[in-house]
Amino acid sequence: MKDWTTVLDAVRLGGWVIYPLSVLAILAIAIAIDRAYVFVRFARRPDTGAPRPGDGGAPSSTFAEDLDSLPARHVFRRLSAPLADRPAAPIWYREAKAEAIAATIERDMSKGFWVLETIVTAAPLLGLLGTIVGMMHSFQLFGGNGLVNPAGVTGGVAQSLVATAVGLVVALFSLFTFNYFSRRLERLMDELESFANERISEIRLATEEQGAAP
Repeated sequence: MKDWTTVLDAVRLGGWVIYPLSVLAILAIAIAIDRAYVFVRFARRPDTGAPRPGDGGAPSSTFAEDLDSLPARHVFRRLSAPLADRPAAPIWYREAKAEAIAATIERDMSKGFWVLETIVTAAPLLGLLGTIVGMMHSFQLFGGNGLVNPAGVTGGVAQSLVATAVGLVVALFSLFTFNYFSRRLERLMDELESFANERISEIRLATEEQGAAP
């Protein structure tokens, strides 16, 4: 309880700048939770190809056979739709549709990233603003005959330090969150590209085999 009291006292010392910084912190935490749920629920590659007992090590199922069990918003299921629909469609048409859906998936999965980037820049600046305001408040307490209110001066210095610290903490959290999910998105797009190339290769092979059949 004493620790919480200390934290609340520090927040009160930070002045009005703490309020916008708190809003930015809440936004960063909300985006982190939302993106974590989205990546786990709709972007995790299904575990396929595990050997089935008694089959001599043969894979239990192919990747495509497990797509129907995924949620409708799952990125692999969304990407597989243009590759499976319209069997008579030419390869170039399916490739174009797959590229368009991949671009849409990348845009959907990166929602909120620009907010995190903004917070990374804005939070330290707000902390710096709090520092300047606190120091100005301290300097105003100096009179012509020397120091007038020592307690007020130390309070202004404390305000400036707390605002700077809170701004840096919010910015660091947002920076780590943005970098982590950006890397997750890059890895996801690589997996989607590999998946699409495998499916298109299978379609090309099936088309060539049908054309070569007597």
